[in-house]
Amino acid sequence: MNAQDDNTAPSRSGMRRIIPALEFRHLRTFARVRIAVGAVLVGLGVTTLVAGSFEAVAIAWAALWLVLAVLQFLVGYWYLAIIRSARPRT
Repeated sequence: MNAQDDNTAPSRSGMRRIIPALEFRHLRTFARVRIAVGAVLVGLGVTTLVAGSFEAVAIAWAALWLVLAVLQFLVGYWYLAIIRSARPRT
């Protein structure tokens, strides 16, 4: 009677509630996107550092890009951990 349709998100608890509903429904895809964005940000940070001849401003910008990359990698890893810990579908 109360079958779950494609428009409703699976039940979430705890920290999983801070993930937007669209991302939660497609965790694997968004995890891959976040890891790819992290890789692009690492490339941007390295390019900024090398092109800026390791000056103070270039180091500051590179640090910003690398911190953002680390955050993207961490969220992507968190999404993958949620996928691994989920119960198998029946």
